[in-house]
Amino acid sequence: MRTSAILLVGGRGTRLLPLTQHTPKPMLEVAGVPFTEHQISKAAKAGISEIVLATSYKAELFEPYFGNGEKFGIKIKYAVETTALGTGGGIKNAAASLGPCDQVVIFNGDVLSGHDLAAQMDFHQKNKADITLYLTQVADARAYGCVEIDKDNRVKIFLEKMDNPVSNLINAGCYIFNSSIISSIPSNQVVSVERQTFPSLIDSKVNIFGFVDNSYWLDIGTPAALVKASADLIIGKIHSDATPEHANESLISDTAQVATTALIEKGSVIGPEVIVEGQSQISGSIIGKGAKIGANCKIIDSIIAPNTQISAGIIVFSNYLGF
Repeated sequence: MRTSAILLVGGRGTRLLPLTQHTPKPMLEVAGVPFTEHQISKAAKAGISEIVLATSYKAELFEPYFGNGEKFGIKIKYAVETTALGTGGGIKNAAASLGPCDQVVIFNGDVLSGHDLAAQMDFHQKNKADITLYLTQVADARAYGCVEIDKDNRVKIFLEKMDNPVSNLINAGCYIFNSSIISSIPSNQVVSVERQTFPSLIDSKVNIFGFVDNSYWLDIGTPAALVKASADLIIGKIHSDATPEHANESLISDTAQVATTALIEKGSVIGPEVIVEGQSQISGSIIGKGAKIGANCKIIDSIIAPNTQISAGIIVFSNYLGF
């Protein structure tokens, strides 16, 4: 059974502005590396040998970093959408770059999850499914696509965002499609898999199953969520093979200069060439390359852009400066 993957990384990331003014959301650093690297690592670990990055916004920034994928242990290809095609259209466009395969794992580009991808792939095959959706439970499903399954885990209903969800199980952003399903998506058209493809296929009695996994899951679509994802990876609340090795519960670049009286804690990332002066506290934050944090500062749950200077004595709480 040959499995390839598509990673949907074409979105503009408007909820993350101003962080995404010059950098696409999937290339923002989370735990010291671009977020996309964590997802590529997850695919490679599950034994997937080829992945296509479905790009659009600032597409030119991906290939210089990821190249052909050799250093990540997976073959990486690139597909560019010149006009937005929606999730389904993006999948169809990217699939044209895939080599021959039996099934395709499709990742949303803004989800950090601890779910067992290899187990999802095994579940898909054992159930002879046409599509398997990764599902997880949330307290409030109104902001997500909610899914209802029967006792055999067959998907009965897929409903995109609604005020009164029929279930607290949500579409968690990782699908497995048999190649024949992708063939049925029309080419060069705007198609939403959530609003069109899934409901239509359910009505057609296609074998769609839900793989339920309630381990760590986070949509990184806001600055606060991105900061949390980074800190959670550093402190080990969730594991990714892409997270650089680090001591204790912070990631500090070898080229950073941190005063001995400064406190770096709670999953903070201190980038290359950063200067942190005495008596400053950096907690749960991301400090970009070349930034300078003056003495007696407090930076809490925040992001400081590269090359930004924070004057002595400043307190920054849940903010995003220098972008």
